Amino acid sequence: MNDTSDSPPASGLTHFDAHGQAHMVDVGGKPETRRVARAAGSIRMQPATLAAIAGGSAKKGDVLGIARVAAIQAAKRTAELIPLCHPLPLTHVQVDFSIDESASAVHCTVQAETLGRTGVEMEALTAVQVGLLTVYDMVKAIDRGMVMGDIRVLEKHGGKSGDWVSL
Repeated sequence: MNDTSDSPPASGLTHFDAHGQAHMVDVGGKPETRRVARAAGSIRMQPATLAAIAGGSAKKGDVLGIARVAAIQAAKRTAELIPLCHPLPLTHVQVDFSIDESASAVHCTVQAETLGRTGVEMEALTAVQVGLLTVYDMVKAIDRGMVMGDIRVLEKHGGKSGDWVSL
């Protein structure tokens, strides 16, 4: 007889059942709590590219404005992109971009929030990455050598595991 237990394997990876099969974690028994996650990342580029973004002279228009909307859309659609993510009713998504002339970079920080049974780290991370990809798309005609990186969770709050803040 086969064991059909949904308990996680000894490794503690919850997206795999006892037989190593991928599955969506059952969060139905968890209480709804306020969940918040902040994530960040950067895109480095040539100084002339950064100047075009900062000065609003990119041919495709308001680079950071369009990237902000793209990041918000990405947060809302994370479950469609990441197979085992739960669709979440987001209560707030804040996207901030900053120009860093000394590093010739644009930095993106996203805070995602929900009242739910699972965290919003994936929504914040997805929003950061899509925001940066949109910056790339908007100015790639000027600079195809841009580099995205340092995408990471800065902090998360809520849920059974409580608060976590990056060092």
